[in-house]
Amino acid sequence: MANDDKQLTDGPIWRGLTVMSAPMVLGILAVLSVGLADAYFLGKLGGAPLAAVGFIYPVTAAITSLSIGLSAGANAAVSQAIGREDDATATARIGLHAVALGVFLAVGVAFLLFLMIGPLFGVLGASDNVMTEIRAFVPWWCLSFPFAVTSMLINALFRAHGNARISAIFMVSESVLNIALTPLLVFGWAFIPGFETAGAAMATFAARAVVATAAFVWAMRRGLIFFNCQPTKNFLQSARTLVKVGGPAAFSNAINPAGMAAVTAAVATVGETAVAGFGAATRIQSLALVPMFALSSGIGPVVGQNWGAEQHDRAGRAVQVAFAFCAAYGIAIGLILAFFAEGLAGFIASGGEATSYAAQYLRIVGMSLFGYGFIVTANAAMNARSKAGYSMALSLTRIFVLYLPLAWVGVSLFGYTGILIAAVCANVLGAACAVYAVNRTELFKRDNLAQTFA
Repeated sequence: MANDDKQLTDGPIWRGLTVMSAPMVLGILAVLSVGLADAYFLGKLGGAPLAAVGFIYPVTAAITSLSIGLSAGANAAVSQAIGREDDATATARIGLHAVALGVFLAVGVAFLLFLMIGPLFGVLGASDNVMTEIRAFVPWWCLSFPFAVTSMLINALFRAHGNARISAIFMVSESVLNIALTPLLVFGWAFIPGFETAGAAMATFAARAVVATAAFVWAMRRGLIFFNCQPTKNFLQSARTLVKVGGPAAFSNAINPAGMAAVTAAVATVGETAVAGFGAATRIQSLALVPMFALSSGIGPVVGQNWGAEQHDRAGRAVQVAFAFCAAYGIAIGLILAFFAEGLAGFIASGGEATSYAAQYLRIVGMSLFGYGFIVTANAAMNARSKAGYSMALSLTRIFVLYLPLAWVGVSLFGYTGILIAAVCANVLGAACAVYAVNRTELFKRDNLAQTFA
């Protein structure tokens, strides 16, 4: 093992989950803050730069699913190897293969996006003014993408080795540097000219390049990856293992933004004000879900190490503890969102009817967020168990079998309220599907419930 590995195969399950998940709350909040900062500073330039971000974000979110998927594959392969107590050289070789494969794919995808800027965003409906801003932003984002993938994969390796704190430090550092550079490069200062929209992407490129390099060097110093380990040995075997989990996991992560775009189209039949309120509410919801997202980051290494160590019951108990947290936190945050719905909605939404739509969403959908927590933690656990196909099926079921059809039926029968009912049904029924899926993958056994918090 690397010299600062943390074994997650003994001690209280809840403690292992807490140690792995708590630092990720800060890391995920930091990552979310970058998008908010970009929107804030580019909004100062006018409507076209801000609209450009609206077109760019869904595309980059879908592309970033590639690195999220490979990160899941790297976590599964490395954490299980650590649990099996494989030779440290072999484990480091898997980490090196993951980073090499990720960078190779990232360069190819980034180059393809660069070539497709005009046709892609033209199909999405970008006007000439907005297209000018997109052409200023996207090339720099493409240059930054291989560094982003490198950082995400190395952070996944740190978590697989039980070091979520180091992973979170790199995530926060990148976000802080990005936000600090953005106004400087957008507006200029002293002898530095203002690059406007391109400046925001330049800040992202600089922050990602610096932090990815630092993370890579740190990982080498800690023995998570190194080159004097016959670097090409078993590369095809590693690639198959990584793609087996990473492919379905990447698709699973791309499903949600694609499905939400289709749901937003249903909201648009109610009116533009409803879309504004719906969008404001989902941004608040994203912040409310951060602890559950952090838990989904933390549960992977716990399940992976214990599954590799043949402690299957312990891996299953980790899922049960996670579900218990999601249920308790989900109910608490649901009550908070319901009680403070108007105030929270007014802070994000533009006021008037949009605020009413946002508040209605928070009051109704908020009480079902526990179900979404079940889904994301189950997906992460099943990915770590190398059962990414089940994760993909669960994501497909929630969006395309439940949420999307029910949203269109609901809006035709009950208007905006029907869409909110569809969201509740998707979360609650999706939670039931999550319990069924983890049971099918031997990660949720009723006879383990008595030992859940042991």
